[in-house]
Amino acid sequence: MITKLSHTTIFVNDQDKAFDFYVNKLGFKVHTDAKMENGFRWLTVTAPEAPDFEIVLFPATHEVNGFDEETRNAFKVLLDKGAMGGGVFNTPDCKATYEELKAKGVAFKSEPKEQFYGIEAVVTDGCGNWFSMTQHKEM
Repeated sequence: MITKLSHTTIFVNDQDKAFDFYVNKLGFKVHTDAKMENGFRWLTVTAPEAPDFEIVLFPATHEVNGFDEETRNAFKVLLDKGAMGGGVFNTPDCKATYEELKAKGVAFKSEPKEQFYGIEAVVTDGCGNWFSMTQHKEM
């Protein structure tokens, strides 16, 4: 029986840049930063309020990912174009979080906007991924 999701993978084009974004800008915590075989770096981060859910910051072009070279190159092209989505981050105050992150130099695809489900801004991680940053309406 499956009981929960413990990890998810986000492909990135630069692990150091991803580290800076998730840890230094968003305030995530490093769970694991380990050198593995073939020069592979296993890098996972967690959100402060969700320490048991790890995000794997996976280098899209590293051969250890099991994809052939053509597929790895396709990932790189998509990441370089900003075509990869990453998910939804929740925040209790979207407008304040937007201002805080913007002051830290975080890039946004959109400013906070009222939506039927709450307030949403779209942030980019600088590594080809974008995320909705959402303050849900109270029901």
